[in-house]
Amino acid sequence: METQPAEPQPHKSSAEPPPASYGAASNDVVGQENSDLSVKKSSKEYDERENTVPTDNKSHRGSYDRDVALSDLDKEKTLSFINAWEHNQKAKVENKSQKKLANVNSWENNQKAKLEAKLKRVEQALENKKAEYAEKMRNKAASVHKEAEEKRAMIEAKRGEDILKTEEMAAKHRATGHVPKKSYGCFGSYT
Repeated sequence: METQPAEPQPHKSSAEPPPASYGAASNDVVGQENSDLSVKKSSKEYDERENTVPTDNKSHRGSYDRDVALSDLDKEKTLSFINAWEHNQKAKVENKSQKKLANVNSWENNQKAKLEAKLKRVEQALENKKAEYAEKMRNKAASVHKEAEEKRAMIEAKRGEDILKTEEMAAKHRATGHVPKKSYGCFGSYT
């Protein structure tokens, strides 16, 4: 069984007399007229309230506008959080990238420094080898010069001996008066 909603009680103003059931005598005509009049008024007021749509749209519109405003605030708040998150994430990505770039730059500089140090070591080693080789070449040149001087000295000595021998032979030939004959190395001289 369905229960029907309770009907709203009509609003009674303080100027209206109370209905007949509140202590008015049933045979009193004046009281009956007053009671009939008050019942008619209350039923008329009830009917008007029941059949009319509220004309105060401001209260309903205000509630709707408030809901829309709250919804807009929620959307703005959500968008603000999203934008803050996005900005935070971008900052993290940027920081991470900057850190990695700094690491790469540091690694590059470290590698370049190592290569430059190695190049200097190689250059130093080459300079040392060049100095050693130059020293060897100077020593060799000195040795060659010394050997050449010795050979020159031997040649000069031999020349001196040969000149002395020739002078002795010339003196002998002068003493004997013989004319020296040409000698052909392998045939010897026939006199």
